Amino acid sequence: MQYILLIATSEAVEAAMDQNALGEIIAAYGPYTDAMIEAGILVAGQRLRESTTATTVSIREGKTNLLDGPYADTKEQLGGFYIIEVPDLDTAISWAARCPSAHIGSIEVRPIWPM
Repeated sequence: MQYILLIATSEAVEAAMDQNALGEIIAAYGPYTDAMIEAGILVAGQRLRESTTATTVSIREGKTNLLDGPYADTKEQLGGFYIIEVPDLDTAISWAARCPSAHIGSIEVRPIWPM
């Protein structure tokens, strides 16, 4: 089964962090990603640019509306994702718990509908 690991952190918290500590978290993604590759579970993954670069699209009454930035005002912003293929939710959760940003944010684990 495929799961997406949605990585959410506060951009404000990251900006205020000691740069060495933030650098350690960012550097930890290399070995984390390598471990997924070695385990044969990584389907895809990418880091996202800041939420201020987002454009939110909605259609209301046949009209396309655009909003600069994220639609929701939240404490955390979506910073990246991994799509993994693992046997069950418990395995997906164990990989989410190993994600470097789990220490400063949250990792949402969601099953993906098969195509």
